[in-house]
Amino acid sequence: MSRGSTDDPGPARTVALDALVALAVRFGAAERIAPSSGDVALRAIADAAAAAVQVAAVSMAIHDATTGMLVFRVAAGREGRGIAGLSIASHEGIAGYAFSAGQPLAIADVRADPRFEVATAERTGYVPRSILAVPLADDDGVVGVMELLDRRDGQPFDLADVELGTRFAAAATATIRATRLDDAAVGLLTATLAAIGRHARDMDTTVAAGAPPPGPGLDRTAIEALVGATIDRLPDDDAIWQLADRIGRLHAADPEDLTLATDWLDALLRHRQRRGGSGGR
Repeated sequence: MSRGSTDDPGPARTVALDALVALAVRFGAAERIAPSSGDVALRAIADAAAAAVQVAAVSMAIHDATTGMLVFRVAAGREGRGIAGLSIASHEGIAGYAFSAGQPLAIADVRADPRFEVATAERTGYVPRSILAVPLADDDGVVGVMELLDRRDGQPFDLADVELGTRFAAAATATIRATRLDDAAVGLLTATLAAIGRHARDMDTTVAAGAPPPGPGLDRTAIEALVGATIDRLPDDDAIWQLADRIGRLHAADPEDLTLATDWLDALLRHRQRRGGSGGR
C-alpha cells in the first residue's frame, strides 16, 4: 500500500526522516566530542604488543554490557588467527578472572591452573602453554582484557612483561573508550528506529480499522524527547551521548538560549583551567 506521492511521503515516513535528522545531529556532536578510532587502532596495538613482548599471539576481548560476555575483537601474532570473534562469559577462564579481578595475571603452566578452559582454547585452534592476562582498565573501570600467549623463547612471563603489557593495555583502553562511540551509535539508531516503527504500525492499524489518519502523531518536539529518552537508557558510561543529546537539543534553540549555553560552557572551561593550574585533574 502506497503511503503517499513523491510530494507527500506520508506521516510515518516524515516522522522517520525527522528522527534520522535528530539522530544525525547527535552523532555529529558525539563524534566531535570523542572521535572514534575503531578496531584498526586496536589491531595496531595488538601487533605492537606481540612484537615488543615476542609472543605467539595477542588478543583483546571487550566486555559487552548488554550480554555480559567478553568478545574477542582483534588478535595478532602467528597463532592468533582463530581467536577474533570468540565470545566467553565475563567470569570464564583466565581472561574472565583478570577482567573480574581487575589485576594482571601471569600463568606459567595453564594446564595446571583450574581456571584455564582448554575447550575454549581448542576452539581457536591453538592451546597455549602460558598466558599473561592484563585487564583493559582506567579510572572509569575495566572494559576488557588483553591476553598474551607463549613467549617465543619458551620462558614464563616475568614482571617486565607484565609492566610492558600494562602499558599496551592502557593504550588499548583509551582506544576502546573512543570505539564505544560507534557501538552505542548502532544501538541508539536501532532503538530509535524501532520506536518509530512501532508508531508507524499503530498508525497503519488505525487507518485499516476505518478511523481517520491520526496525522503525524509525533511532532519534532516529541521526536526530540523520544531520542533523548533512548539515550538516557544507554549504559551509564556513555556520558558522551548525554552531552551530545544536550547539544542536539540546542540545535533548534533560540539565539538567546545559545548565548546562555555558550556563557555557561565558557565558565566551565575557566573553572577547568583554574583546577589544572592548581594541580587538579
